[in-house]
Amino acid sequence: MAVIDKDRPIESLREKVIDKLIMNYSHGELSLEAFERRLDQAMDTSEHSVLISLTADLELSVDQEFIDNKEEQQNTNYVSSDADSEDIEYIVQIFAGNERNGTWVLPKEIRIFSLFSGAALDLTEAQFAHPTLRIMVFSLFSGNDIFVADNVNVRTNAFSIFGGISNKALSNANHNSPTVLIEGVGIFSGINIKVKRSIKERFVIFADKLKTMLS
Repeated sequence: MAVIDKDRPIESLREKVIDKLIMNYSHGELSLEAFERRLDQAMDTSEHSVLISLTADLELSVDQEFIDNKEEQQNTNYVSSDADSEDIEYIVQIFAGNERNGTWVLPKEIRIFSLFSGAALDLTEAQFAHPTLRIMVFSLFSGNDIFVADNVNVRTNAFSIFGGISNKALSNANHNSPTVLIEGVGIFSGINIKVKRSIKERFVIFADKLKTMLS
């Protein structure tokens, strides 16, 4: 016998409600405005009754196709270990700026050297060929921004002298996901680790993708 919704753990119920909202929006049962409004409420509330009410008038339930699409969307962008991947990649900037982004196969290690400069390293669309990516940073009078997807694990072992290190990424997203290990030192510098897309943005992107597939 299934557990009734009001007795479910709040996060479990929240996931169920959000899935049902996405399912109904993608099938044209909810307008974009109503979907985003209810999604905001689902993410903000801590009340079982509010969550239950958000889908009480929706008929469509999550099916196996939805589950398969969700699982595919949540999987990390892996490629085979024999893909065209270097062992070490260097990013060096002196009195300059450097941005690395897009779809590319990640090496085992990235070494960043910044002097009176700034580096933006965007791993959001990158492909992992190894279970761990090590990023070594040496930054002097510089700033480095590292963007990661929200389905990878991030660990930091860097330290700062007259600077700051900000890590706004998840430390343990999924035990099956790759790990980004950030090490090094910043002197009069900043090292910022961020998730580029918010959780809400990820839900909306997935919902729009599913809606396009069903059109």
